[in-house]
Amino acid sequence: MDSRYLKNLELRRLVEKIETASSILLTTHKQCDGDGLGAMLGLYHALRKLDKKVRVITVDGVPAKYRFLQPELHLQNFDKPHDPIEPTDLCLIFDTNDRRLVDPLFFELEKQCKQIAFVDHHPVLNKGPEPTPGSYIDTSAASTGEIAFFIIKALGIRMDQMIARALYTSIAFDTQIFRYVKNSPSSHLIAAELLEHEKNAYSVHRFLFATYTQEKIAFLGKVLSEVEYFAEGQVAVVKVSLSDLKDHDLDMDDSRDVIDMIMNINALQVAALFREDAPNEYKLSLRSKGSIEVLGIAESFGGGGHMFASGAPLQGQYEDLKLKLVNQFLKRLNGTTKAKS
Repeated sequence: MDSRYLKNLELRRLVEKIETASSILLTTHKQCDGDGLGAMLGLYHALRKLDKKVRVITVDGVPAKYRFLQPELHLQNFDKPHDPIEPTDLCLIFDTNDRRLVDPLFFELEKQCKQIAFVDHHPVLNKGPEPTPGSYIDTSAASTGEIAFFIIKALGIRMDQMIARALYTSIAFDTQIFRYVKNSPSSHLIAAELLEHEKNAYSVHRFLFATYTQEKIAFLGKVLSEVEYFAEGQVAVVKVSLSDLKDHDLDMDDSRDVIDMIMNINALQVAALFREDAPNEYKLSLRSKGSIEVLGIAESFGGGGHMFASGAPLQGQYEDLKLKLVNQFLKRLNGTTKAKS
């Protein structure tokens, strides 16, 4: 243990749990992304150096663009045939503190794992389930990969290229290559150290952000042409339907880029993406440039996230949900204006 990295008591306790555990299971939230996956795999490679019995499993599938992180590692999915989860000393769940985002895997973890701890950088939901005792949540971190970095440092494990690539992927993904960082140099300083070991940052950026197919370009063209604007272009709302993805032979992960592209519009202040997961069931993604916070809006719909980047699961008719959301945006922008039904 390296005490230089253990000034935080909660982090010290988590590191002690890891040190005393003989068997450890690592996972992340459903529909995993670069942050949770990178943090999880970074710690996986690190813990292997301690000769611990370490296993990784995901709730559902891993998007194809992340295969570069696991060329020799067969990641099993809980929603597909997999090896049984055996009794385990400790389970670490990355990039969420809400057990509902780990269902149905979480129910099995409760049966088989002596201890479960969330490792996350999202605020705890006001009305959501409490994180498990011993979890470590640092909302000052711009990514979960940064937290994993300090865990690895505290454990005294030497960095190598595989660990560095996974952690750098986590940071690059969640900050969108440092577009969204906290008011701290921490993300850049950690990335600089990681790049002493991962010598090819360009290849990571290419795998994360330059993997479009012709079908995806056609998909983006269609969806972006259907964006609706309100409040003189300050508000944007768009829907991605099941047929949009199916018609272009894409999966749900391919819709992630849409809202980030919309946020590049100069006059825009806030944007919403409704991704249809089933008839009348949507995953809502919210982004703000800072003039209004969207976390409260997401929480009002039963979701959560960050102050200016949040999401929520929704059920109902799209037009009704859109109207309700836009009116919340407009109320926060000027206090009075309502959208027309």
